Amino acid sequence: MSTEPLRVVGWSTGTVGRHVIAGIDRHPDLELVGVWVSGPEKDGQDVGRLAGFDRDLGVTATTDRDALIALAPDAIVHTAMTDDRIFEAIEDLQAFVAAGINVVSSGPVLLQYPYGVLWDEALSSLEKACAEGGASLHVNGIDPGFANDVLPLVMTSLSQRIDQVKVSEIADYSTYYQPVVMRDIFGFGKPVDADDVMLWQPGILSMGWGSVVRQIAAGLGVTLDEPLTETVDRRPAPVDTETVSVDIAAGTMGAVRFQVIGRVDGEDKIVLEHITRTAEDQVPEWPTPPEGGGCYRVEITGQPMMKVDFTHRGEDGDHNVSGMVTTAQRLVNSVSSVVAAEPGIVTALDLLHVTGKGLVS
Repeated sequence: MSTEPLRVVGWSTGTVGRHVIAGIDRHPDLELVGVWVSGPEKDGQDVGRLAGFDRDLGVTATTDRDALIALAPDAIVHTAMTDDRIFEAIEDLQAFVAAGINVVSSGPVLLQYPYGVLWDEALSSLEKACAEGGASLHVNGIDPGFANDVLPLVMTSLSQRIDQVKVSEIADYSTYYQPVVMRDIFGFGKPVDADDVMLWQPGILSMGWGSVVRQIAAGLGVTLDEPLTETVDRRPAPVDTETVSVDIAAGTMGAVRFQVIGRVDGEDKIVLEHITRTAEDQVPEWPTPPEGGGCYRVEITGQPMMKVDFTHRGEDGDHNVSGMVTTAQRLVNSVSSVVAAEPGIVTALDLLHVTGKGLVS
């Protein structure tokens, strides 16, 4: 017996959003019925062209938020920039679920597992909106997301004893096109000790990636010491370095290594680490990916000792492009499960069954 495809709206046509459009277009269980764009220059254009297709899709992009909500889609796949507008983005998501529309989103990342991260009042408001609208909200992607929630938790099913779980992103961001993220949020190209960079303010790392640490702890039934511990090591670029987002002068910040650590009785038990370079040869003493470019690494210390390096590359060979594709597809492939879920906030602990069903070509 055939069923009608779920009607889906894409929210943005940026670095992830354009891949969401491609993912919905080729998914047998989904139908793209609308796309929101932020700029008037995209308003009225066919979204196939905005996504880089060589054909029209017959869906017109719009800046009219209310018109898209009025379509009453089954779901919104939301990938608009949230890193620099966290509070406004949460209000947007709350409005969607209150209107009865299920949402899968790439951010704000603190909603990936908001318990113990998001302040009680805001979390309560989100949960109330989900209940009133009869809708669900799921925030995920590749990181925070699959590489450091589903993958490590599935691996722990092989463990006899777990002493520590460490999840890492080790990547060269030279081809990552997000100028705001690179310059203002990470501070690449600014003085190494700049004190006005968003990410290095006390507590911001725990807000952004603490959800990963807490979700792994919840999946393992572990109670963490609070607050979480943060470490940051910023390094200068040894030479002038060009990236697609920002030019980095020698001596300004070119690489960073940070950790968010969950401890139990003072011992490091769950560690989230990022090692971010803007050229592959920077800080060679830090861990490196096995194939250059980038990888996600899961290390489980205990019995047995396990390590997995998860690498991905786009058809053009670039790992930053495929990072956008994997983020988009984790969301697109979760739509059916999120729509079917009971109203409320849905985390990866509820969706360990999501697969790429229907996509084999």
